[in-house]
Amino acid sequence: MAALPPSSGSSPAPQAAQDKPARLPEEGVVEQAILQMAGEAGPASSVAPTEVAQKVFSEADWQRALPVVRRVALRLAREGRLVLLRKGKMVAPEELRGVYRLAVPRDE
Repeated sequence: MAALPPSSGSSPAPQAAQDKPARLPEEGVVEQAILQMAGEAGPASSVAPTEVAQKVFSEADWQRALPVVRRVALRLAREGRLVLLRKGKMVAPEELRGVYRLAVPRDE
């Protein structure tokens, strides 16, 4: 069996290391981004979860952050710090299905 030639030290990193996906964002970072973006949108507007994911994660991998955004949004809604909207109407966290948006609670 022939021996491999010695590495010159200047070869690129192995392909597996280059393709390693980035770590998911921490929930605290996602929470801060959700509250900031929803607050900036104001009570008359809302934010898409995809916008939050794109803000906290790399451009190529933002879709991987969507489950984290959803989990944090559900928690914030249960705490009364965020409103979940579906087709423009408020929806309870336990009833959330499909496409949704995020908004700050309105003062009534």
